[in-house]
Amino acid sequence: MDISEVAQRSGVPASTLRFYEEKGLIASTGRHGLRRVFAPEVLERLALIALGRAAGFSLDEIGHMFSPEGKPRIDRQVLADKAQDLDRTIRQLTAMRDGLRHAAVCPAPSHMECPTFRRILRAAASGAMEPTPKKKKPPGPRPA
Repeated sequence: MDISEVAQRSGVPASTLRFYEEKGLIASTGRHGLRRVFAPEVLERLALIALGRAAGFSLDEIGHMFSPEGKPRIDRQVLADKAQDLDRTIRQLTAMRDGLRHAAVCPAPSHMECPTFRRILRAAASGAMEPTPKKKKPPGPRPA
């Protein structure tokens, strides 16, 4: 398939496909004139990249999930760690949503007089509402 067909079938713009190739996430099999040509398996690989991005993995992290031959090689502990990160984010966002809903209907004359709003302010000041920083993991092969 040439790059325009891959872009059409995957929904990934050609510019992104070229960027992914530059990063080593996908590889063309050659050229047809000036156009890059890809094997049909690239569509599955693009789906895996999209799934990783949706889960919050960086492109570098996703790149480590493929063997040098291009086969998926996903460390289950990395998936478990990401699931824990998502759980933490869900708890933080749920607390923020609930606090905003309360603040929107709070009967206190001022938000600063509302005990719930004051508790939210203390949490924000302490950094409890900040996203959890990503852990840096050394690049390299990971077991399947």
